[in-house]
Amino acid sequence: MKAKPKPSGQYADFMTRAYTMEIEAIDRYAQFAEQLETHNNREVAQLFRKLADIEKLHAKRILDEMKWPSMPALPPAYAWESDEGPETAPFDRLHYLMQPWHALEIALRCERDAQQYYENVAASRAPQKVRDAAREMATEEAEHVRLIQEWMKRVPRPGAGWDEDPDPPSTSG
Repeated sequence: MKAKPKPSGQYADFMTRAYTMEIEAIDRYAQFAEQLETHNNREVAQLFRKLADIEKLHAKRILDEMKWPSMPALPPAYAWESDEGPETAPFDRLHYLMQPWHALEIALRCERDAQQYYENVAASRAPQKVRDAAREMATEEAEHVRLIQEWMKRVPRPGAGWDEDPDPPSTSG
């Protein structure tokens, strides 16, 4: 089996983190889609699949830019400041009765968190090449924020009681 390429240098480490952020976002959106499919919430499941596909395009762009054939090995010091990457949607936001607006709200938060992450790197003392790449990625994430906000205007915002189930599952036997 061929060993995965190991990134070298701060720029390659940064791009590895950026790629990993995209992969984590893809995985989480796919998990959300599966969960909602299980609960017959096909409309929102489809929306999460579309969000995963968009993230796949970002991941592919990073691989292409770095000329990596696949995910590089992560550097030993690799870690996020929290349990998951900035663009990973939290599980506790998922609800089986959620509507498209909710899915977009989750995506909006993730894109804003990613934008903030990249802005922080751009403002850091990292090498100029890393800061330039982070600035470019922050600009892309800001565009994603704008697009999601526009998308949210086209779907109805759920009213009070959206999460009330008129036929909840019965646990008594």
